[in-house]
Amino acid sequence: MFGKSNGNASDNTRDSSSAQEVKRSTVGHSAAPEATSSISSGLSIVGKIVGQGRLGIFGHVEGEVHASTVQIGDGAQVMGDIVAEELTIGGRVKGTIRANRVKLTSTAVVEGDIYHRSLAIEENAQFEGMSKRQENAIDTMLSRVPAKRSKAQAINVNKQDNGA
Repeated sequence: MFGKSNGNASDNTRDSSSAQEVKRSTVGHSAAPEATSSISSGLSIVGKIVGQGRLGIFGHVEGEVHASTVQIGDGAQVMGDIVAEELTIGGRVKGTIRANRVKLTSTAVVEGDIYHRSLAIEENAQFEGMSKRQENAIDTMLSRVPAKRSKAQAINVNKQDNGA
């Protein structure tokens, strides 16, 4: 009832071309296409931004930024910590950066520490802070939080057993 019709050749042609488009778009990426979000120039956001896809910042952000790929354009400003798989900075950042791949373009101005697997700094970029290489800068930060929670849960369970 809900299956494809066997006799229609145009359905088969369309299905195979759709499959080829999906294969082309996912080469080197996960099965789902990454969403792209943008904060345009003239836009100012105060708060925490969390997402899985790409984020382009061309305005002003005050708060934490978490995304897979972050691009901070020329003239943009971020006042807060940034966590990303890949980060390209062309504007101003004041805060701690944790990203596996970090690139500071020639127009970048960064004030804060950078934890990274790889760091590229173009000529004329400004960077004031500490740089520390870590094999996986993102996992290192995230793996500490669950360990503390697990320990606290184990203590609570033991206290309940002793009181009974």
